[in-house]
Amino acid sequence: DEWYQMDKRGHGYSSFQLGRAGHAAFRWAGFNEGVSTWVGGSVGLLYLGGIEYLDGHSSAYGFSGWDMAANTAGTALFVGQQLGWHDQRMLLKWSSHLTDYALQRPDVLGSSVAERLLKDYNGTTIWLSANPNAFGWNAMPVWLNFSAGLGAEGMIHATDNPGSYRQFYLAPDIAFSRIRTRSKLLKTVFFVLDALKMPAPTLEFRSNGGVRGHWLYF
Repeated sequence: DEWYQMDKRGHGYSSFQLGRAGHAAFRWAGFNEGVSTWVGGSVGLLYLGGIEYLDGHSSAYGFSGWDMAANTAGTALFVGQQLGWHDQRMLLKWSSHLTDYALQRPDVLGSSVAERLLKDYNGTTIWLSANPNAFGWNAMPVWLNFSAGLGAEGMIHATDNPGSYRQFYLAPDIAFSRIRTRSKLLKTVFFVLDALKMPAPTLEFRSNGGVRGHWLYF
């Protein structure tokens, strides 16, 4: 129940993206699709599972079954799509912005800009970004995605944050890897960019009943 489960969503995102990178690396190295999918696509689960094993032997943390469930879910999303479609029609993406909450507890939420972007869950959003064209909606541009995001705000501590709330987002997105190019450099850049939710006009719904529109949100 800590941090409105934002850390668990981060685990799922990390295992998905590491699996995506592992699959691409195995294919680049010459392995067949089956090995690349099962072994390369499981890199995130293996790596994060190793961290969880070490946490289980630490008095400061301890093993978390829910962390492992999130790691498994992220890997399953990648491997399942690769087996079923040989394509990633849905991507887990990340976005983050600076908030003032980190200033109130910099030892946990971060002090430098880089730490705040990574550790302050108040500014973090995890997105599920889907491509309508890949699902047969041919009227949609091949590069256009629609995305739904989850976040939370008002958190200084892991629990017991009066006035805090969940956030639900809807926004368009860009599937860079679906933009056709012959440039190997651009293909690599596009692959990396697909780990990030692109800034876009966004509709936000809050669990406390509030609704907000953002001209540009990241």
